[in-house]
Amino acid sequence: MRKIALLAILCAVVAIGYSQPLNQKTTFTMQDTLRGSIGEHRAWWDVEHYNIEFEANEAEKSIRGFNEITFNVLAPGKKMQIDLQEPMEITKAEWNKKSLPFTRNGNVYYIEFPKDLKKGSKEKIKLSYSGNPRIAKRAPWDGGLVFAKDDQGRPWITIACQGLGASVWLPIKDHQSEEPNKGADITIIVPNDLVGVSNGRLISEKKVDANRKAYHWRVVNPINSYNIIPYIGHYVHFGEKYQGEKGVLDLDYWVLDYNLEKAKKQFEQVKPMMKCFEEWMGAYPFYEDSYKLVESSHLGMEHQSAVAYGNKYQNGYLGRDMSGSGFGAKWDYIIIHETGHEWFGNNITSFDIADMWVHEGFTTYTEVIYTECQSGAEGANAYVKGLRRGIGNRTPIIGQYGVNKEGSGDMYSKGANIIHTIRQLFPNTEEFKKFLRGIYTEYYHKNATTQNIENAFSKAVNFDLSKVFDHYLRSTGIPELEYYVENGKFSYRWTKVNEGFNLPVQFRGKWVKDLPGSTTWQSVDFPADVNIDDVTINDLMYVTGKKVK
Repeated sequence: MRKIALLAILCAVVAIGYSQPLNQKTTFTMQDTLRGSIGEHRAWWDVEHYNIEFEANEAEKSIRGFNEITFNVLAPGKKMQIDLQEPMEITKAEWNKKSLPFTRNGNVYYIEFPKDLKKGSKEKIKLSYSGNPRIAKRAPWDGGLVFAKDDQGRPWITIACQGLGASVWLPIKDHQSEEPNKGADITIIVPNDLVGVSNGRLISEKKVDANRKAYHWRVVNPINSYNIIPYIGHYVHFGEKYQGEKGVLDLDYWVLDYNLEKAKKQFEQVKPMMKCFEEWMGAYPFYEDSYKLVESSHLGMEHQSAVAYGNKYQNGYLGRDMSGSGFGAKWDYIIIHETGHEWFGNNITSFDIADMWVHEGFTTYTEVIYTECQSGAEGANAYVKGLRRGIGNRTPIIGQYGVNKEGSGDMYSKGANIIHTIRQLFPNTEEFKKFLRGIYTEYYHKNATTQNIENAFSKAVNFDLSKVFDHYLRSTGIPELEYYVENGKFSYRWTKVNEGFNLPVQFRGKWVKDLPGSTTWQSVDFPADVNIDDVTINDLMYVTGKKVK
């Protein structure tokens, strides 16, 4: 019993380690609504481009800079909502070389233009900001600025802000659906002995004065605001070329100087990963901006074209196999998982953070895909089943809409197992790959909702999966199939499910049979030469079976 208790504690710790919810609120305020919804002062304008300057003062734990926002006017409007979290402050708002008045309501600023801006026009507003931002206590699970020290006691600065939002450090339109259509320019000003790294490609490195220099980076693709991140440290660079689906992809690596040799060895995993992911899911979505791994003081994050890497140059998740199958120890969790987000999260982005399972469930499934590329279907099946030990089934994996609230941490492992369950309904692996590449194309650089993904699955398997998704996403518990044999008849029904749950039933072993799913008793003929104990439900589906009298 003591061993069982210790194992349960270990599993709980492992689950929390990589799937801790970013926002555990259960009650919400007007501030949450302002942040999580497209209200009247957000709806009339759409961001086209961000031009950002950022400078950190390590001694004072402060930052300053500006964000020049180019935006398109969708409807006449004069009052603009800008998000910047306390205690950061906007110090000036400029439009057409004129200062604009602004007021504050908590984490929201309202900028007042002198008149309604004309529908169809393109405008620019420059917002200067400064202050002592929120400091992350346990990045990346809580957000904020990270003022760390490397192993030699030197400054190492970055930001982690998924969930919390980019408005923790930057005046911005901070909603997950809002991505600048034409990307961003990011300029990082640092002391001469440090290097500034960010998303996209390095455009220039210039002296600012005798003591400082500026690194200018450019992203040309749309980008989630929480992915726009400065990294500051004693970085060195190396790189290589990958011949991929869209031509030559630049693979760049920025690591601390004393970890260069470790990085060269560990990052050999990138090319085979790219080959695998492109085969299954389509071309890497951001060729124009290159691909980068950037060493970070925290574990990792999917910062678009500048993936944060902090797994200490070892395989598994900080050396552990999250599945317990043995297959998760064959590759570096952070390289694989965070890069998988380039397809799901960065390319396909859920409109509302409540649907974040679309990011995390599919990205966790990219781990399964990579395992299949490495170790075949047997390894992939063992890995995804092993992930089930991290599922808590205490709260649904869909969050609350309109208040910046994601669902439970089960969105990772349970999300992957939902996908693997439905994959069993595809006729073969090639058809499943075709599905993944199809949604890649349909939602390329776009937002998607849970409903979009549900509909895509239903269309691909030619079966209405709405009741199946309704149970798996919006309630808890594992579907259980009750069954028995009597008088030559096999009888079955689904229990512990939402009404109407109709996942087709797959039996394996000495009786291979696919049957319609139902929550009411159904009966079919059962072969006389088969023992009921030799029949099992397809264990690749996230379900359980119970033989009853």
